[in-house]
Amino acid sequence: MLRRTFSTAALSLTAVAAMGVPAVASAQASAFREGTDFRRLRRPAPVDARPGQIEVLEFFAYTCIHCHQFVPVFKEWSKTVGPDVVIRHVPVGFNASFEPMQRLYYTLQAMGRVESHHERVFKAIHVDRQRLDTPDAMAQWAERNGLDKTQFTQVFNSFATAGRARRATQLQDAYEVEATPSVGVAGRFIIGGQAARTVLVANALINEVRRA
Repeated sequence: MLRRTFSTAALSLTAVAAMGVPAVASAQASAFREGTDFRRLRRPAPVDARPGQIEVLEFFAYTCIHCHQFVPVFKEWSKTVGPDVVIRHVPVGFNASFEPMQRLYYTLQAMGRVESHHERVFKAIHVDRQRLDTPDAMAQWAERNGLDKTQFTQVFNSFATAGRARRATQLQDAYEVEATPSVGVAGRFIIGGQAARTVLVANALINEVRRA
């Protein structure tokens, strides 16, 4: 999903499995074209990782079908990264209409339910065709999926959740994100959505950061 339009590369979503982890891990940045496969940020973006760690951010939108399709690729790839890599999901806010979905993610995070419910949101929207476009619809969905509706609503409407949504939008702007899914690496690089190829580029850039 671009702010205006969306395009994606032709690699299939099963390509990572076909390539195998060794091929992914051995990728070098020189194998990919700066300006085409990835961009170097004009100014470094803020990172929360500790010294010696490499922060990787997945920028997504629940309403983006390409993000839904990217979930299994990114999830499997996440299992292959080294212990020095810290991965976070960042819901984008391209305009004000995105904020409820940002709040939805951070509500799940605050309730300790990302692991169990993050993919359920994608399924509800893209498979079950449910309209989760209002806070009330989200609260009803949460209740149907085993969450306490009152707690969900309180966390959803809290100042802390609003602050996390604003922070996500600031990170999105700092990384110059124009499309979802996109992957940011170490506050230095941004990779536009290229299906399975995205994680190959990510590994190459992670290796470059390690060598720096």
